[in-house]
Amino acid sequence: MDFNELNGKIKSCTNCRLHKSRKNAITGEGNFNAKIILIAQAPGEIEDSEGKMFIGPSGKIFDRLLQNAEIQRDNIYITNLIKCYLPKCRRPSKNEIEQCSAYLDKEIEFIDPQIIVTLGFHATRYIFKKYNLNQPPKKEYKNLFGKQFHINERIIFPVRHPTAILFNPEKEKIIQENYNMILKLLS
Repeated sequence: MDFNELNGKIKSCTNCRLHKSRKNAITGEGNFNAKIILIAQAPGEIEDSEGKMFIGPSGKIFDRLLQNAEIQRDNIYITNLIKCYLPKCRRPSKNEIEQCSAYLDKEIEFIDPQIIVTLGFHATRYIFKKYNLNQPPKKEYKNLFGKQFHINERIIFPVRHPTAILFNPEKEKIIQENYNMILKLLS
């Protein structure tokens, strides 16, 4: 299987009930030779409608965070844990994560990044589980943001999802500091 086949499978997936309400299953995008992969939770409503990653309100913040950190989208690969819009932006179910995570696992295998940046709780929890990292209680995940975890010659680097700034603009400074660290991890 190659990227085209994988993306075809994602776009035609009917493994869970989300295929009934989505407009587009969203495939990852960016540089297939990237050293950095960023993993968000799921596409938003605008992304679902347009079929592209990070183009809604959180996408504008995401682009600003990347630009301020001197990271170009062309140099990274971005994807989601869940490939379909979650109605009313609800949390993903355990079954949805189980059904969809095989696609993410394949993307990680194909990209083979040095750094996996997880955006927010669900992506972080999944990657921690995948790599058998110690999982804190749910309320303590926020303490992981901005910290490095080394596993299998990779760095796992959890950060807050850009949406956090929409809800609390005061978090932007610390979130930007975390994004600024991403490129430094490659040195």
